[in-house]
Amino acid sequence: MLFEDHGLTSTEISTLFIIWSATAFLLEIPSGALADVFSRRKLLMLGPALTGLGYAAWITVPSYAAFALGFILWGAGSALISGTYEAFVYDELAARGATAKYAGLLGKARSASLIANLTATLLAIPLFAAGGYLLVGVLSVISCLAQVVVAASLPEATRVASAEETDPEAAAHSTGGWRGALERYVVMLRAGLQEASTSRVVRRAVGLVALLGGFLAFDEYFPLLARGVGATTTLVPLLIAGTVAAQAIGGALAGPAYRLPAAVFAVGLGATAGLISWGSLSGTAAGFVPIAVGYGVMQLVIVVADARLQDAIEGPARATVTSVSGFFAEVFAVSVYAGFALGAVWVSLPVLVAGLTVPVLITALITPKVLPPPPKKEEV
Repeated sequence: MLFEDHGLTSTEISTLFIIWSATAFLLEIPSGALADVFSRRKLLMLGPALTGLGYAAWITVPSYAAFALGFILWGAGSALISGTYEAFVYDELAARGATAKYAGLLGKARSASLIANLTATLLAIPLFAAGGYLLVGVLSVISCLAQVVVAASLPEATRVASAEETDPEAAAHSTGGWRGALERYVVMLRAGLQEASTSRVVRRAVGLVALLGGFLAFDEYFPLLARGVGATTTLVPLLIAGTVAAQAIGGALAGPAYRLPAAVFAVGLGATAGLISWGSLSGTAAGFVPIAVGYGVMQLVIVVADARLQDAIEGPARATVTSVSGFFAEVFAVSVYAGFALGAVWVSLPVLVAGLTVPVLITALITPKVLPPPPKKEEV
């Protein structure tokens, strides 16, 4: 709406989204390696700061160039946080001998994030009525600054291993200054990519987490699905809110469910495919009840898979490995979008949503083989 109201065409708006996605794609893995070399806490401060600068550009100089700059900054900020956040939390817990709490903590954090996003979306309506884009933009910048403050207050434990310990031979020939920093960065980048590609357990976990993350692209089409079954403009947000609430509940239950056998999560994903398909083909607003339940179960499996990936990583480049999964999650999400775009030529949206649950079902079938087991309790 902001872009359209400032004279941008649909084509120009589409190019902005391309710029945003391309920035996130290009920086996802490199930013992970950055988090394995430099202070993760400072990167968690820099990420929202860049996003806030992007919002500030939008409201101070509302033009195509400023919008493009804002999306570049937003994409860079998101990339800096992706992978860094998970690695930071896991290593902090590891330093305290409390990694068993990671799944529950991650699930609660993501649930809180979903609720906060839903609340912000609902508040946008009265805020826009009170102060237009300027007020909404200013509050968005303030929220980013609040994230910077929170990140600055976090502790930061000593790393498991440095780049020098990871590759002593490279360290022996390393120089100081920026060149030395670049050499340490390359060492960590190589270590992360090597573990993600050569460790069988980690490689499978990275693929599973990426697949599951890509499936979250489904919710982009839920508003269209709701309108398609005749939901009013007022009812659509409520139906979407139901799916978000279910995700929050599913994430919160990930901690207690963490140690369940992989077969249980496979059954859950199979049920997710069936529930979303059933709901989308129902042709009524009531179909969003099974959709919400299915989405909640999938969120639970996603958090558990994320946590087990962290437990499976043994090398020092934790953020890099995590960013590899984030990168491929974006690739799979784009595949989902492409599937919708191509399929819409021949079939209706409800049939498309139902049809694209087939990959979810296939993922359920392979989950028992690719989901790493939880660590033994005495090892946690």
